Amino acid sequence: MPVPIETSPLTDSFGVVVHNVDLSKISEDGDYPALRALFEEHSAMLFKGQDLSSEDHLRLAAMFGPIEDRKKDERDPGAAPEVAMVSNEADGGVTGEMDLHTLHLKANQQWHIDSTFLPVPSLCNILTAKVVTTTGGQTELASTRAAWAKMPEEMRARIRGRVLGHNYRRSRERISMELANLPLFNKWPAQRWPAVWANPVNGREALFFASHVFEVEGLSPSEGEALIDEMMAFCTQPQFVYSHQWEVGDVLIWDQRATLHRGTPWPYDEPRTLASVCCSMTDADGLASAKAQVAA
Repeated sequence: MPVPIETSPLTDSFGVVVHNVDLSKISEDGDYPALRALFEEHSAMLFKGQDLSSEDHLRLAAMFGPIEDRKKDERDPGAAPEVAMVSNEADGGVTGEMDLHTLHLKANQQWHIDSTFLPVPSLCNILTAKVVTTTGGQTELASTRAAWAKMPEEMRARIRGRVLGHNYRRSRERISMELANLPLFNKWPAQRWPAVWANPVNGREALFFASHVFEVEGLSPSEGEALIDEMMAFCTQPQFVYSHQWEVGDVLIWDQRATLHRGTPWPYDEPRTLASVCCSMTDADGLASAKAQVAA
């Protein structure tokens, strides 16, 4: 029998710290069902003092869903996806502050949800620290579920039922047109997703939007941008935000259906490396319902 999982609140509004789980030893018929229940209920989980190898990282991710592989078209046929390194380390040093790769990392300092620009968006990100900086470099989470529950009905009525257009280049245009014009950020056609998603397990709703949004259907570009900016400002108020200062071995797992995230600046002459695996949504996670809403 699995040992009962011990938790404490991550914030007053969302998330839990999980105290007595070794993520390298999770199994489908062991602790995973209890962890998945915490994920559905609390949207974010923090684990301290972990030592995840790439193999364990991928094995854990596969329990949550299909592993997202943005580089599938670049791999040999049948080659397995890899752990993605979110890092400024390169050739024994670091990339320059205005290097396009560093600008790409800076673009991730906008509030976003991973992969809303893909035909199948991600369910979760499993992120762990490998190299940390002396200052800065936090990862911040904002609960769009907790914010939605507190949002005045007048505000909710203005976005409920809306469909949002997402593409990768939009978030990069905000940083650098040279960056936005790279092939990577023009690889997938624009995607359309409902602005509000309900969790299929507990029915709780959350806003589903990001810095990748380029269009609010039914509104002019200026009206749409103003509405998204207003919603973003509400959802990222301090009472809905958790800021994590990384230590090596920390693992954060969060529900992309209900949580925005962003990085924060750090001294760019210092290396910083986080290992990330995203898992794709399935119909059971609400994907089929979202597609049906967009098609209606």
